[in-house]
Amino acid sequence: MSPSRILDRRTFVAGLGRGTFALAILGVAGCAPASTGSERPSVAAPASPPGGERATPGVGGPSASDDEPGPSGPSTGAWSRVNLGFVSAYVLVRNGEAAIVDTGVAGSADAIEASLAGLGVAWAAVGHLVLTHHHGDHAGSAAEILERAPDALGYAGAEDIQAITVPRPLTPVQDGDRVFDLQVITAPGHTAGSICLLDPAGSVLVAGDALGTEGGRPTFPGAQFTDDMDEAIASVAKLGTLTFDTLLVGHGEPIEGGASGLVAELAASR
Repeated sequence: MSPSRILDRRTFVAGLGRGTFALAILGVAGCAPASTGSERPSVAAPASPPGGERATPGVGGPSASDDEPGPSGPSTGAWSRVNLGFVSAYVLVRNGEAAIVDTGVAGSADAIEASLAGLGVAWAAVGHLVLTHHHGDHAGSAAEILERAPDALGYAGAEDIQAITVPRPLTPVQDGDRVFDLQVITAPGHTAGSICLLDPAGSVLVAGDALGTEGGRPTFPGAQFTDDMDEAIASVAKLGTLTFDTLLVGHGEPIEGGASGLVAELAASR
């Protein structure tokens, strides 16, 4: 990818404003390692919002399965869930541009396309693909997504990029980078390059597999799929120092309300 292309995309994203924003969650199945690309991020301006769960006035219809569109507003945005299994990916739409966070297992592109259509956009509107880590239930459809979305820039943690097979280079991201107005938080342990995305304005953390949830509370990632459990626990402690109301995870139900306090309690339990 040429430097001018990255600059153009950065300029475009930085000028995006704080318009209506929609987020769709895609569930797929499994949690396995797997899916090779590299470059530096399309870093956008200050963070603005994902949002909650239920009806979104004026933001298209349900994206698929049992979608539940979320509340909207100039600063809170919206999100909705498409439950296809026990893994979740995310589709965010703002000002006619879309970002996809994680892709599910191989073969999930049609389900993601249905969610894009439900939110009123097509592949041409997808400007960003962010992979929280390299495991195959999160990056399994990354190659197909980038093929269907020819203008999308791809991003992942630097340590995970070589384990992800994609048709064009991914941009490595690190702490403090911004993509689509979301702040990148590195959270190694589950994999060496695991990352999360924080939206301070919308008070939402998209955690990938750095956290799970069960029974309305956050959990540590499963040890059987985690490279370094001690490092993963340290990353949970780091996430517990952030402030966010809503927690969206790769495995488990979202938590709405007081989520960062619950994560801090989890970290303190170890």
